[in-house]
Amino acid sequence: MAQSTLRVLLVGDVMLDQYWDGTACRISPEAPVPVLSVKGQRARPGGAANVAVNLAALGSPVTLLTPLGDDEAADELVDMVVEQGVTLEAVRQAGYATTRKIRCVCRGQQLLRADFEVPVPQAAVNRLSHRFARLLPEHDIVVLSDYAKGALTECADFIRVAREAGKPVLVDPKGRHMARYAGATLLKPNLAEFTGWVGEPDDEAHFCRLAHALRQRLRLENLLVTRGEAGMSLFTARGVFHQPAQVREVYDVCGAGDTVLAALTHLIALGEAVPEAMRWANAAAGIVVGRSGTAQVTYEEVAASLHVPRSSSPTWLSAAS
Repeated sequence: MAQSTLRVLLVGDVMLDQYWDGTACRISPEAPVPVLSVKGQRARPGGAANVAVNLAALGSPVTLLTPLGDDEAADELVDMVVEQGVTLEAVRQAGYATTRKIRCVCRGQQLLRADFEVPVPQAAVNRLSHRFARLLPEHDIVVLSDYAKGALTECADFIRVAREAGKPVLVDPKGRHMARYAGATLLKPNLAEFTGWVGEPDDEAHFCRLAHALRQRLRLENLLVTRGEAGMSLFTARGVFHQPAQVREVYDVCGAGDTVLAALTHLIALGEAVPEAMRWANAAAGIVVGRSGTAQVTYEEVAASLHVPRSSSPTWLSAAS
């Protein structure tokens, strides 16, 4: 394990990912839907909690600051993340229900997902902001994992305060309001989020122009767009780097974005340049999509996968314009 000495403060929305595994051999007589005969249940940390356990697995000391309900789902999440080496700073809020996602799975394929979620109360958001201010001086890197559940309502203030303190801030965004992420060190939208902000590009050149303009408008040092099968594209003041997707059989894309964020953070904490961190993050994502549900990947697994000839280095495309 390549252990980082830099301490990561991770803030975001967590959820309990639950899986009901079984077989579906008949159609319900009540409605034209399959009947899942449940054979087993399992649970894993989701959302920002998945980012946190991935950071810990890679070798980064991480503190997870998040709102939680005062319920059994929260208790289960606490046990899982602490057991996997995460320092937890939970804002427990009475009357708030921790987000849960139940996936009904048959032969490795999802039949249905049921979500239980309510917005984070403003009282919890206020307590989260106070706790962030207290924890910030003890940490070296800030990571914001936004799932639009309410934990990062004040994310613009988090970014401003952290940057004023000289801390780099990496953000995984969500939603239509891109201005709230202005000033981040690195912003990592997926392609759908990117096009939701700037519109559909006509071609690759237009895509690059839109990305350069967005980076400048939001005063970002780095804009990294994850593009699924098309790989990842990194836009910096120097220009554009592109990382092809690592060719693997895709089993489940659930949580891949969390793994990318964790790997980027860990490699940057180790002192790697952002293009090299992107290469490692791409390899990490290639590993986890071959697994069922949210999963963790170790530094050693990623290092081993990078020795495969098909895993190439980022391609320098062009200078910034």
